[in-house]
Amino acid sequence: MDTLFWIIISLMFIIGFVGLIFPIIPSVLFIFAGILLYGLFYSFESFGWFFWTVQILFVILLFSADYIANMVGIKKYGGTKAGVWGSTIGLLVGPFVIPFVGILIGPFIGAFLAEMIVHKKDMASAAKIGLGSVVGFISSVFTKGIIQLLMIGYFLFAVFS
Repeated sequence: MDTLFWIIISLMFIIGFVGLIFPIIPSVLFIFAGILLYGLFYSFESFGWFFWTVQILFVILLFSADYIANMVGIKKYGGTKAGVWGSTIGLLVGPFVIPFVGILIGPFIGAFLAEMIVHKKDMASAAKIGLGSVVGFISSVFTKGIIQLLMIGYFLFAVFS
């Protein structure tokens, strides 16, 4: 049963990393679920209050990372809240409309259209803001990947130390 339990826990972690590329998958929840499953399968004994505090802070940080990175990328390139919302919608819809490349094209088109329609920006400014949304998304993927690795690393440290 040990092997099966660890396969299930590992699958939760892997799905969490897939969620970095497909934002419709709530990656942090799968990482957290893997930790909870370990506790259910084995024991919560190795997890003290400090462990849970750190993990919950990581969860909050991960939920915030997408929005913050997107907002910073768009604002840095002169965008507005409309661009942030357009990019977010494009990020969620893009991969379904255009598989694989939609993850990058979706936020660009969403921010571009939102800035053009809502704030009547010229095409060059809207394209620059769209590029900012892609830069924000890519930086959030790297940031979230590092945070998820830290979560899993801390989990493994708590379990095996």
